[in-house]
Amino acid sequence: MNSEADTHVLIVDDEPQIVKVLEGYLSKAGYRVHKAYNGNEAYDLFLNQKIDFIILDLNLPGIDGIELCRMIRRESDVPIMMLTARVEETDRLIGLELGADDYVVKPFSPREVVARVRTILRRAQPTSPAEDTLIVGPFFIDTAKHLAKVNDEILNLTPTEFAILVFFVKQPQRVYSRLQIMEAAQGDAFEGYERTIDAHIKNLRQKIEPNPKQPEYIQTVFGVGYKLNC
Repeated sequence: MNSEADTHVLIVDDEPQIVKVLEGYLSKAGYRVHKAYNGNEAYDLFLNQKIDFIILDLNLPGIDGIELCRMIRRESDVPIMMLTARVEETDRLIGLELGADDYVVKPFSPREVVARVRTILRRAQPTSPAEDTLIVGPFFIDTAKHLAKVNDEILNLTPTEFAILVFFVKQPQRVYSRLQIMEAAQGDAFEGYERTIDAHIKNLRQKIEPNPKQPEYIQTVFGVGYKLNC
């Protein structure tokens, strides 16, 4: 597992004070910090530097955060945390639907941001080989290699999507509430997770289902939550 000193975090925000505060807290936690104040600069850094985690503001000059998230997801499954000042829940979900792993609403606690970064990065790291292989129905998962397949096709999953799929595969047919799924995937039940699980499930279905509009594998149990049917 990489140490914090080997982990490069890119902060993208056009507010210098926010960048300064986050840089201070992340540097104190041991991470190597890169900074960008607009979308174009951020994308150039992403393409040319070793970036392990991205903290991305939605409202940016030039390429905005939503478009930048879309561009990055075409290239990489690097963990992304969105920063947003938008109060409407539907606005907050936009980033998640594009493949972001998490979002934080401004104003935020820098300590909480660092805690979430640490949690998401921990999920993205290979696990111990004790129970590293899971095979259920069409799914093959090697947790040590952070590899997932469906019908022998490799899946490109974000850390959150991978964690959710592993959780389901470990106990197929069992029905889980949204809160249970997010607690298992994120490690801690931060405010808003229960409401945003649907966006992660939607993204996961797009990647594993033959027809995402008529899901065969991840099924909705109305009034309760979700289950893996296989």
